[in-house]
Amino acid sequence: MDVVRETTPGKLQVLVLERRDEGCNLARSYVLAIEPTLFGDTALIREWGRIGADGRRRLDLHADHAAAAESLDVWLRRKVARGYRVR
Repeated sequence: MDVVRETTPGKLQVLVLERRDEGCNLARSYVLAIEPTLFGDTALIREWGRIGADGRRRLDLHADHAAAAESLDVWLRRKVARGYRVR
């Protein structure tokens, strides 16, 4: 799932993932975004939670865009393996 390699550094990259199972009353979302920081680093922002509710947010700092893109690929593979689909 090498989605990020085609992007250019400095541009905003956002992926929205969803996992739904009506039988289990499961409706989850996961957002992965790469953004530049004010201090020259690149951040991988991860947001997750139940669809329609407040969720959690985590910011992972990386030295450059390539490192953040590699981390995004790892998280994307993990989430797809758990049943999330790119929306």
